[in-house]
Amino acid sequence: MEKEIATNRQAFYNYEILDTFEAGIALRGTEVKSLRNGKCTIAESYVDLDNSLPVIKLMSIPPYAYGNIHNHEEKRVRKLLLHKEEILRIQKMIEQKGYTAIPLSIYFKKGLVKLRIGIGKGKKLHDKRGVIKERELSREAQRAMKNS
Repeated sequence: MEKEIATNRQAFYNYEILDTFEAGIALRGTEVKSLRNGKCTIAESYVDLDNSLPVIKLMSIPPYAYGNIHNHEEKRVRKLLLHKEEILRIQKMIEQKGYTAIPLSIYFKKGLVKLRIGIGKGKKLHDKRGVIKERELSREAQRAMKNS
């Protein structure tokens, strides 16, 4: 059972997602409480490798409203928890020209916070236009089927 906290909807528009991974995140207590309140932004965040360890940068988890002086920083670098084979696969794909690791969604799974990471290649402007055109054509077809 998964409870969605936040999704990166622009990722599917800006990138062609080739592969996905599920990772855990090393969090502090007040961060988890803030996530349980549904407060998180992953739109401008990205996944990077620091000394061959995956981290997520610029993910915004606002400070817990009822926290004390030990509250967390909002945009601190957070370590991702993956298997060694997955880290190596991500590292190989990122080293290829044009590929990047993007967070797609963050959610609770069996009480634990998980992050879905996508490896994608940036779309060109004409690719984005093609996606919009296909979407509009399918909507028109749906309307025609509904009306007839």
